[in-house]
Amino acid sequence: MSTFGTLFRVMTYGESHGKSVGCIVDGCPPRLPLIEADIQTQLSRRRPGQSNLTTPRDEKDLVTIQSGTEFGITLGTPIGLLVPNQDQRPHDYSETDLYPRPSHADWTYLQKYGVKASSGGGRASARETIGRVAAGAIAEKYLKLVHGVEIVAFVSSVSNIAMPFIHEQDERLYPENFWEFLNTISREEIDKDAVRCPDKIVSDKMRERIHEAKAANDSVGGSVTCVIRNVPTGLGEPCFDKLEAKLAHAMLSIPATKGFEIGSGFKGTTLLGHQHNDPWVLKDNGRLGTKTNNSGGTQGGITNGENIYFRVAFKPPATISQEQKTATYNGVDGILAARGRHDPCVVPRAVPIVESMAALVIMDALMIQQSRKTAASLLPPNPNVPPTMSGGILNLSKTQKQ
Repeated sequence: MSTFGTLFRVMTYGESHGKSVGCIVDGCPPRLPLIEADIQTQLSRRRPGQSNLTTPRDEKDLVTIQSGTEFGITLGTPIGLLVPNQDQRPHDYSETDLYPRPSHADWTYLQKYGVKASSGGGRASARETIGRVAAGAIAEKYLKLVHGVEIVAFVSSVSNIAMPFIHEQDERLYPENFWEFLNTISREEIDKDAVRCPDKIVSDKMRERIHEAKAANDSVGGSVTCVIRNVPTGLGEPCFDKLEAKLAHAMLSIPATKGFEIGSGFKGTTLLGHQHNDPWVLKDNGRLGTKTNNSGGTQGGITNGENIYFRVAFKPPATISQEQKTATYNGVDGILAARGRHDPCVVPRAVPIVESMAALVIMDALMIQQSRKTAASLLPPNPNVPPTMSGGILNLSKTQKQ
């Protein structure tokens, strides 16, 4: 469906070449300061035409808040967000009347609905993600104000060119400086380069690879790594709504995604249990935490207070300007020469989309946990609850340390 979330609910709408795209956000807490500028920053990072590494489609993606706020404050009622499509070219897609484009959703949408959008990808287009990014910006502002949550994503690979930590094969899984890197990397640093890879040497190689694909009327894929810092403990639901399961759901719903891994991911399968386990330690701030973080910030699907980090794989964009042998809707062999404008690599523009979907997951999980805690706080005290069930063991550890 087109709705995501349980208590913080987002419904996106719009097609790639329709009049507008946007979303309805339901469940946003009241009294949150919110104006268009709070949302526009992320939309501008996502928009097309940012550099010669992206599609030349010229969309400003300017957002208007239609409802749910007054005098710059949220009312607690549904927030309507609208972004006009200004640079539509539906005539660029007339060949899709004859051909289902290779690796696009033309054929599957037609089979599902019996009808499809006649231009572009319709709801399968990356234009749909505008609503996600707009809603994610709202969630992110609340998370930042209330808990200091920071979400930073960056391009970690393009084609076979990757940041060094992806190829690390020793027992640590990652080099020592990887953890400090996750603790300190900022969006400002990421955005210094159009590729959005913070390693200058690797970024230059990525840029060259993208330009090569573009010159050949082809495309390349890559991956985005994301870190979420200062996440409260206790978020996530057993068993089917584990936090990593919700993150996987969110990330794999983004167009062009093909894989998701959290923490040690697939590399962790090469280790023995004693190498992979995260021992518990009392940290300098008096909080119980893990010495390592191979788990990626969760245990049992519930946040443990460590950084959450994960990686999302993106395929090469399906729209390319090369002639391709394929078949028409009635099965006749033919040649498709796609027109239109496309990204030779989507990962630089996917960075804010990944951040926004992460914000939606954390926001929804936080509201669910807060509702549980509030409900529990209304119960009378129970003297029969042992200390280990009420957090007493943590208080004892602090006393012993002192």
